[in-house]
Amino acid sequence: MPPRRLVVWCPDWPVVAAVAAAGLEPLTPAAVFVANRVLACSETAREHGVRRGMRRREAQGRCPDLVVCEHDPARDARLFEPVVMAVEALAPGVEIVRPGLVALPAKGPSRYFGSEVDAAERIVDQVAAQAGAECQIGFADGLFAAILAARSGVVVEPGGSPEFLAPLRIDEIDHPGVERGELVDLLRRLGIRTLGEFAALSATAVSTRFGRDALMAHRAARGEEERPPERRPLPPDLTVAENFDPPVDRVDAAAFAARALAERLHVRLGELGLACTRLGISARTEHGEELHRMWRCAEPLTPSGTADRVRWQLDGWLSGRRGAERPTAGVGVLSLHPEEVVGAGGLQLDLINSSTGAADARAGRAFVRVQGMLGPDAVLIGVLGGGRDLRDQVRLVSWGDERRPALEPDRPWPGRLPAPSPTVLPDSPWPAVVLDADGLPVEITDRQRLTAAPDRVLVAGGRSRAVSGWAGPWPVSERWWVDAGARAVVRVQVVLEAGEDGNEVALLLVHEDERWWVQGAYR
Repeated sequence: MPPRRLVVWCPDWPVVAAVAAAGLEPLTPAAVFVANRVLACSETAREHGVRRGMRRREAQGRCPDLVVCEHDPARDARLFEPVVMAVEALAPGVEIVRPGLVALPAKGPSRYFGSEVDAAERIVDQVAAQAGAECQIGFADGLFAAILAARSGVVVEPGGSPEFLAPLRIDEIDHPGVERGELVDLLRRLGIRTLGEFAALSATAVSTRFGRDALMAHRAARGEEERPPERRPLPPDLTVAENFDPPVDRVDAAAFAARALAERLHVRLGELGLACTRLGISARTEHGEELHRMWRCAEPLTPSGTADRVRWQLDGWLSGRRGAERPTAGVGVLSLHPEEVVGAGGLQLDLINSSTGAADARAGRAFVRVQGMLGPDAVLIGVLGGGRDLRDQVRLVSWGDERRPALEPDRPWPGRLPAPSPTVLPDSPWPAVVLDADGLPVEITDRQRLTAAPDRVLVAGGRSRAVSGWAGPWPVSERWWVDAGARAVVRVQVVLEAGEDGNEVALLLVHEDERWWVQGAYR
């Protein structure tokens, strides 16, 4: 029988944290979006028909007053720290499953407070008093069953987890932190609608037909732990630590050092063929103040996932949020302690991709070393996103930071140029002059048409080149209904005759503010 768990769940935590960070009223209809879909929404938004997984346009159509919030895991973890401290004040062994959800062994609190119901009441009161947050408590055998029990606010009797799970919808195996939407869709097409129907399948059939992840979901649906209870013994010398001299008191500095520390840990784990699923993170100041947190992960941690959890934990502590007393000195020692490891077989790449994965890992370690010498902004990577303008579609972020596009990529973006994109984008658009066959400037009419066909193009700093072909114009009017931020441009593609090297060049020309500019070149 799996161990009995107590789970504390704060409903809709991503949107609760977003509303609190923005200083909005708690009853404001709001939703947090990821990839243009609802990740979490407030109760007032649900009253208008907004649901998790709904597209942004549909959600705003159902609730015109909906406040749109971007997903920010660091914000969620930072504001969740007071809740963790409130629970920890009553019961030891708290493990953070994700911001908004913590788990701990049920045996200690239930014995200390007399019963599981009494323990739940005390924790709910403590979280409300110290952290100002609402929460629900669930007891069950196994983590998955306890999470669903917390969402219903019930106590599942010992040994009753399979019966409790059986009538629940198969959608429950697809939850934040473990994306199983494709598996859910496949099971539905096969006629499996409940967890009980899924649990009735044999483990062998699930493993051979659906794979390793589905087998973990199958174990959870049967009321067992997702991973078998047998754990590998921890090898010696897995703990990694870093001493700071001088101590660091800024979150960004500590988080930067955590990246290198996470790399060291995962290199060591990789040498032993292991992966970490339960990680302890400890920080100690030069005055002896210490904060230790345990993080439980649905999937084995990666170096970036480890660094993120260090940043989340320190952000809430060093910023001194409500319920979390700010330390009186900077962090002098930061250490990572793997508490639970599994074989890394599930992380091994196949024969074809193994060399590529090793090369990526080596490149990542090299980037971290360069950042250590030159600073976080010394290594930048491009993140593709949405937008009509070419410059809006690429955002440069520091290596190791969250790769979030500036604009949502899956919006329609009418007026966006089709592929292929220009191969050269100047740092700033080049001024240009477009002439017709009579040598007169080509202008744009009120109806956004060209006054004549382009015949020659003169780019600043170069000589004029004859035009052998052109296409367009493609007008774009953005925010035309307001004065501030309104933008009207006309784009034209031209092909220039071959130069001395014998190669043709195509240009993307943009007419804006009554002038022509070269925004990109095709080579």
